[in-house]
Amino acid sequence: MSPSGARELGRAFLDAEVVRNYRYRQPYPTEIFEILEGLLVEPRTVLDAGSGTGALTIGLARFANRVDAVDPSAAMLREARQKPGADSERIRWIEGTAETARLDPPYGLVTTGASIHWMDPDVVMPRFRDALATGGVLAIVNSESDYAKQEWRDEFIDLIRRFEPGSHHLEFVDLVRSLEASGHFVREGQRTAAPVPYEQSIDDYMTMLASTSALSRITLGDRADDFARDARAIFARNALTRVRAELVAEVVWGRPQ
Repeated sequence: MSPSGARELGRAFLDAEVVRNYRYRQPYPTEIFEILEGLLVEPRTVLDAGSGTGALTIGLARFANRVDAVDPSAAMLREARQKPGADSERIRWIEGTAETARLDPPYGLVTTGASIHWMDPDVVMPRFRDALATGGVLAIVNSESDYAKQEWRDEFIDLIRRFEPGSHHLEFVDLVRSLEASGHFVREGQRTAAPVPYEQSIDDYMTMLASTSALSRITLGDRADDFARDARAIFARNALTRVRAELVAEVVWGRPQ
């Protein structure tokens, strides 16, 4: 997919319904925040770039002196402010892009989740580098659901591929490698948290999928009902009433360039 096409998909995150559906995503495991706390250096301030609904921000505020949470979506920030702990005096919610938002360095840590995919590395990586305190790193956090060898999963992946509007993102490992290959990132370490089992009702799982750029109702448009019908048919054929998986989260850290 072209950069303009990817940016168009990213506009889904401005939609209030897409943002509300973020509530059905799994939270980062506690171990992820232990890893991030270990990476934080003085002055113990954090820039959380592409903060979204605060999945990292609020946890970071438990041990950082200040967290500047930057996101371009007003809807995301409204949703974030409704969460427990979002009113902490340690958090500054900032509407703006990682490329242009006004920052207040130095930061003892810069964090970003999967949202780094939507950023321009030619702009943000030098900006992160210049904003970091001595010894500070950029920590890229990712989480994926592992469905093991469940029989329904291959059929469901085929369905997603039929409906999603093109290959618009890299797998996490490939994303990090691309940043390294382009000279934008020098990896210093990585760590994977212990898997966390979870389960969701079919309704909650479908709502979670609707929080993604590719499968949101605003992206699928007239095809959204067709996707939901075909997805539920797969669950029915497999006699599923709940979806079970393990959440696997990881952190890769290093120097932005």
